[in-house]
Amino acid sequence: MLGQLLLPELRELIQLNDSAGLREFLNALHPATCAEVLDQVSPAENWSVLASAPFEKQAEIFGYFEPARQMRLVESVERPHLSKLIETMAPDDRVDLLKEMDPEHVEALLPLMAQAERNDIRRLLSFPDGSAGSIMTTDYASLSEHITVAEALDQLRRQAPDRETIYYIYILDDDRKLDGFVTLRTLILARPNAKLDEIMERDVFAVRVDDDQEKVAQVMAKYDFLAIPVTDNQNRLVGIITHDDVIDVLQEEATEDVYRAGAMSPLEDSYLATPVRQILWKRGVWLVGLLATGFLSATALKHFRPNATEAEWAVAFLPLVLASGGNSGSQSATLVIRALTIESLSRADCLRLLGRELLMATILGLTLMLEAFLLAMFLETPSKAMVVAMTVFMLVWMGSMAGTLLPLAFKKLGMDPAMMSNPLIAALVDITGGVIYYSVARMVLSQT
Repeated sequence: MLGQLLLPELRELIQLNDSAGLREFLNALHPATCAEVLDQVSPAENWSVLASAPFEKQAEIFGYFEPARQMRLVESVERPHLSKLIETMAPDDRVDLLKEMDPEHVEALLPLMAQAERNDIRRLLSFPDGSAGSIMTTDYASLSEHITVAEALDQLRRQAPDRETIYYIYILDDDRKLDGFVTLRTLILARPNAKLDEIMERDVFAVRVDDDQEKVAQVMAKYDFLAIPVTDNQNRLVGIITHDDVIDVLQEEATEDVYRAGAMSPLEDSYLATPVRQILWKRGVWLVGLLATGFLSATALKHFRPNATEAEWAVAFLPLVLASGGNSGSQSATLVIRALTIESLSRADCLRLLGRELLMATILGLTLMLEAFLLAMFLETPSKAMVVAMTVFMLVWMGSMAGTLLPLAFKKLGMDPAMMSNPLIAALVDITGGVIYYSVARMVLSQT
């Protein structure tokens, strides 16, 4: 909305070629707002506007563009300008950009950058996607424990312009091993002549460079850290992960879970930026699988149902009994997947979770069984109403167990529990639901 309001003013400045006005325009707005406005003009106009600002400002704004927009801009600028921009970007932001680019293009850009930046980029690019190393930044503040508070503040003033955050200052030994940390608040309140080894915190919570990013996000959310240090297997500090990167991870993981809960593969970009062919593939694969599952349901019903004349009354209640099991399973799957996503559950916790679902499945099953019996009595005899009621109880209980056990099994196997989506749970319940329904009908009605 704000971007639409500011767009006419930006276009006027572009037409007038007012460099001073464009520079003031960019400086007056938050970089995210600048990116929102610039997203509505052509790539060529984008670069003409950004050229009015220093590279530091350009890099800051560029980091707020969506990946698809960044790729279009990358393709429309000369390599020397792009290399300088990438060199100026925050380490984690530029690595995210380079991972999206063609490898040949990246190799052509790297020689144009300073040696130190080039080495840093290659090291960060070497970490696998989804690891702590892939989302960390190397712009952190560090000090030696042997200096005084006054000396520390003086060094920190020199480091601050090039650091992403200076609230946590990490204390390193001569081998860059992490000995502790001190907060900016502690430094400000301490005596100027106090040594850092007297005031620093030695109990440091760090993550390993190869830890899963989702685990890192959970740790930071649990302890409310603004940043967390990342170390290698020798406890040497290699980077930090800040809260803004963790927010991106949590949003990414939540988005993936939502997609999988809706029975489709996650999109890499936004919906509108994703080609139709790619969306069709990601949706179609799941729908084809679910349709095949539905065929198994039809096959099971064909072999297990009574003859046509005996089954006529039962067909009317088939959607009711299947829906009860599918809905119950979807509820359980949603609760369990969410618990596994935001919590680190121990074996004992998983057993407690299973026990609670057993209890709830039994209570809900009995409640719906009574309701199904009373409703079916309006249309059929007591014996047939009992068939419907018994089936509802069995399917609610079975659906709840499937929705609980299958995500737990996926987690145990090291797979994403969100892959056990609600439509898939419902389809699995349908396969056995029809068989159970007609089997109960045969058993009860054969004795009446």
